[in-house]
Amino acid sequence: MGHRIRLFVPAAFLIVVTCIPALSVLAIQETEVPPQLQPPVDEQLLLQLHAKGDQIYACKSESAQFNWTLKAPDAQLFDKKDQLFGKHFAGPTWQANDGSRVTGKAAVTIASPDAESIPWLLVKVVSHDGNGILSRVTTIQRLNTKGGKAPGSGCDSDHVNQEVRVPYSADYFFYSPK
Repeated sequence: MGHRIRLFVPAAFLIVVTCIPALSVLAIQETEVPPQLQPPVDEQLLLQLHAKGDQIYACKSESAQFNWTLKAPDAQLFDKKDQLFGKHFAGPTWQANDGSRVTGKAAVTIASPDAESIPWLLVKVVSHDGNGILSRVTTIQRLNTKGGKAPGSGCDSDHVNQEVRVPYSADYFFYSPK
């Protein structure tokens, strides 16, 4: 009886806890990126976006084997202020609201730390369209994936060419030459 407990809480902790949007930005910036997914040393971060949408899979048959095959992503891209920036779709292609667009090809694929999520990627840009913000992008990282994996079952002779949409989210980091 009569015991007092004093808690010391650093001011920095209070700032992070009370600024929830800042917390999500900090979490993204502190992601440990595997060395294989690092962009070239002569590139710098240009833009960071968050994708929310679906991975679309089609049931395909090849040599009497049935598998869900990725058809395309279909996602909206949001900036750090959660404002709609553009979209991500087949190609894979990323398009900004200013009309600029890049299409890429996966150069490196690493399993996500979350076994239920699609892999992390390093993508090399293979084509550009338009003169907006994406016109200088040369490399893209896909990190912090949640969901989006192909179903583990349901693709058989009765479902050939049927499609399923699997919700996912990811962070995309766009790099350009220094």
